[in-house]
Amino acid sequence: MAQTVAECLTAAEDSVTLINAVSGGSYNVTGITQAQIKEMVQRNVDHLETILLYEPVDSDDDTPDVKGASDDKSSYTGAVTTGKAYIAAN
Repeated sequence: MAQTVAECLTAAEDSVTLINAVSGGSYNVTGITQAQIKEMVQRNVDHLETILLYEPVDSDDDTPDVKGASDDKSSYTGAVTTGKAYIAAN
């Protein structure tokens, strides 16, 4: 069974939460280096960017059209921006 746009976006919420928490200083990063933190944030930025580009390649493809959906994606795009800014600053 194919995922829906809503299911894809819900699955991306963990990445949004993690990026915002690390950037805001509320994520417990005890025991890992700054390089590891940046790698973790980058993985989550990559994950969000990938999900936001989901779209079917043809009419037989059941990939959800996240890219073309009218759903509010501002929290996801905002987290990408926040994550990239965090990586650049640290």
